[in-house]
Amino acid sequence: MPPLSARERANLPDSAFAYIDSQGRRRLPINDASHVRNALARFNQVVFDDEAARDEARTRLLRAAKKFGVVPIGFISAQLQPQRRFPRGHVTFLLTDIEGSTELLARLEDGYPSLIAAVRRAMRAAVRQAGGHEVDARADDLFAVFESAPAALDAALAIQRAMHAGPWPGEAEVRVRIGVHSGRPTLTETGYVGLSVHTAARICYAAHGGQIVLSSPVRAAVFEALADGVALRSLGAWRFQGLRDPEDLYQVEAADLLCEFPPLRSAVAVE
Repeated sequence: MPPLSARERANLPDSAFAYIDSQGRRRLPINDASHVRNALARFNQVVFDDEAARDEARTRLLRAAKKFGVVPIGFISAQLQPQRRFPRGHVTFLLTDIEGSTELLARLEDGYPSLIAAVRRAMRAAVRQAGGHEVDARADDLFAVFESAPAALDAALAIQRAMHAGPWPGEAEVRVRIGVHSGRPTLTETGYVGLSVHTAARICYAAHGGQIVLSSPVRAAVFEALADGVALRSLGAWRFQGLRDPEDLYQVEAADLLCEFPPLRSAVAVE
């Protein structure tokens, strides 16, 4: 397989690489079948930032192998093993999304990858500290799962506090919307599927930067275990496109968090 020239490599999108490290260096090209085979052979030679980064690269590589019809014999059974560590049954999802990411990209330009890498490291640290598992990370989103709702809330609080503390590259102000929802999804070889996944995503994207929004099942699970100084404010019932039933939602409040926000986005209040 001829190596990629510097020009060819530069012209490839980020999606053509299995791994982008915390310094923005793009590793393991997966743009065609030959490079996928090479990435499979070299995977265990790469030094990853952490286990979450290794798991993300593994997933991207296996998806590319499926796309190009490459059968990674001897790799699938061993490398899919981490997915089996994900909790099954009743779980709690946490989703994050950076508010105003397009504006940040326009302002920071070449500095934006460093910002995203720093933000993602802080989020991953909060998820790991709370005992959660990173399921996926794309662009400026992070998707994590927890065996318990209180652990997910702990991670959400830690993420918002880290975002507020900074400092971030380019003196940027980073505001992250967070949605937390519990349910009983199905765990497949490619991740979680089910209505609870879609509901968690809808809740996240309805929130504003700096806000943590919980669904009613999460509120019920964490109410008796709230830390001192943490409270929940009812936001009422909201209807989301594509979901049959409205959701009762709650905002997490604490003295060191933003607490005043406009009405939720992308949802309709139920009177």
